[in-house]
Amino acid sequence: MTTPPALLIAGHGTRDDAGAEAFRAFVRELARRHPELPVAGGFIELSPPPLGEAVAELVGRGVRRFAAVPLMLVSAGHAKGDIPAALAREKERHPGISYTYGRPLGPHPALLDVLQRRLDEAVDPSWDRSEVTVLLVGRGSTDPDANAEVFKAARLLWEGRGYAGVETAFVSLAAPDVPSGLDRCARLGARRIVVLPYFLFTGILPDRVRRQTEEWAHAHPEAQVRSADVIGPEPELLDLVRERYEEAVKGDLRMNCDTCVYRIALPGFEDKVGLPQQPHFHPDDDGHHHHGHHHGHGHAHSHAH
Repeated sequence: MTTPPALLIAGHGTRDDAGAEAFRAFVRELARRHPELPVAGGFIELSPPPLGEAVAELVGRGVRRFAAVPLMLVSAGHAKGDIPAALAREKERHPGISYTYGRPLGPHPALLDVLQRRLDEAVDPSWDRSEVTVLLVGRGSTDPDANAEVFKAARLLWEGRGYAGVETAFVSLAAPDVPSGLDRCARLGARRIVVLPYFLFTGILPDRVRRQTEEWAHAHPEAQVRSADVIGPEPELLDLVRERYEEAVKGDLRMNCDTCVYRIALPGFEDKVGLPQQPHFHPDDDGHHHHGHHHGHGHAHSHAH
């Protein structure tokens, strides 16, 4: 019987120990649930183990074929550039391996169901949904396509659920920021607001969202504000990663290239068309200065179809 391709999970990375351990525990649980598959996971930056170590571990177990799934909600610089560059580098380091690359996770209906649970946990049971405005807060990116995906998730979360509205904000690199998003909700007449972090696991940025929410609520006592929890290692997330793995193995990928700045000249981003990709670091992710631990050269950005 032919051994199926290994499942390689690519994470963003965080300086938050609890967030990094949540990722590692998630990878362990995936391996436990799928004993028929070789499973390993690693980070692009900031946290151990690095992605290259996960690849080396699988190669050491005799693996030659991989399906890599980015454990990320939207396709921004890491999913479009850093991970493909890292995988290409590993192919040079380990001649004879081959890989397919899956697509990011959201906004999948299963994740929307988890977000709904997080909202239900956060609101006062006496609140009627028609009186609740949700502020969905994404990571934020310099990539307009990635930011648009968060707006898409917000709209899908609003459709048919009966909330007064679902607004969108970002914690870094993109406007509106959390206080501005809350100001917008208030200007629209919202008096009961739930801030919902669009993040998989705990970390420095979700903590920042909660802190900024508390500061805004303190300055606006007329509004009732609640903070919801991150998505977390829910069964739906485990199932979705397996679904993305199956897509990658079968080659059934539907990447969104219509609004990708590396293919399409979007206003203000014309210089990015055809730009080669290489691993990079966002200094705003954790508030620390970080000096290059990436090695090797960039590889041209590409989407699979």
